Amino acid sequence: MLKASKYTRNQYVGLLYILPWFIGLIVFQAYPFIYSLILSFTNKTLSNNTSFVGVANYIRLFTRDRDFYKVCEVTLKYVLFAVPGRVLFALIIALLMNTNHHGVHFFRTLYYLPSIFGGSVAIAIVWRLMFQNNGIVNAVLGTLGIDPIKWLGHPKVALTTITIIPVWQFGSSMVLFLASLKNVPQELYEAGKIDGCKPVSMFFRITLPMISPILLFNLMMQMISCFQDFSVAFVMTGGGPNRATYLYGIKLYNEAFSNFNMGYASALSWVMFVAIVVITLVIQLSSRYWVFYNDGGQ
Repeated sequence: MLKASKYTRNQYVGLLYILPWFIGLIVFQAYPFIYSLILSFTNKTLSNNTSFVGVANYIRLFTRDRDFYKVCEVTLKYVLFAVPGRVLFALIIALLMNTNHHGVHFFRTLYYLPSIFGGSVAIAIVWRLMFQNNGIVNAVLGTLGIDPIKWLGHPKVALTTITIIPVWQFGSSMVLFLASLKNVPQELYEAGKIDGCKPVSMFFRITLPMISPILLFNLMMQMISCFQDFSVAFVMTGGGPNRATYLYGIKLYNEAFSNFNMGYASALSWVMFVAIVVITLVIQLSSRYWVFYNDGGQ
């Protein structure tokens, strides 16, 4: 009986240790998550009483909102270019860092720094100063005899500019790729050399299949991150020119904190949430054809 009582006490001690995390989960994640869903079915604003409107916000979103489909188009273009760019650069840097040369640990740390500072407003302001009409980028082009480019003032160029900038925020993906590369058995490369495989062939036939689970994880995480990107586009262009860089996050911010339509903004956020879940499931289902696990995926 004493042993059973002591075992039960130990269980309660374990629960006590995770209690702060559990409280944080409920207060800062579960409660806002559920509350935003409730708000999406109301006409909640900061200036009137809240009343239930059913699916009116969603009907308005898909039928009467002139900006919605344009915002979805711009955001999708941004994601389709930014995600492969981040993942590709992360993989390239990881391959370069997968050596035992002197000082390589310093460069691994150095390449991780953009992930820490890249999404901040201060860094976005720096990028804006660099790419404005009289910024350092056009100054360098001028020394080469190239006319200044309206990086942030031309509708077709602005989206490309804000798409390229986040590519340098690949630190976390690079670390994961590097750890995965370290775990690839060297015997496979030795066998490939004996069979006469060239480096490019070994990369596609050995390296890529062995790191494909990490590739899948990085792809999904970067996709989710890019759908939620806000600060760079908001600070650099504000969604312009002519709404060429009007990302979903900017529209959500404007509806919530400029127009104070909290109910409608909540509906927008839930549409984004469902879209991300659906795309993530599609990627996950497709992984059975190109992701390889050592344990067969069990």
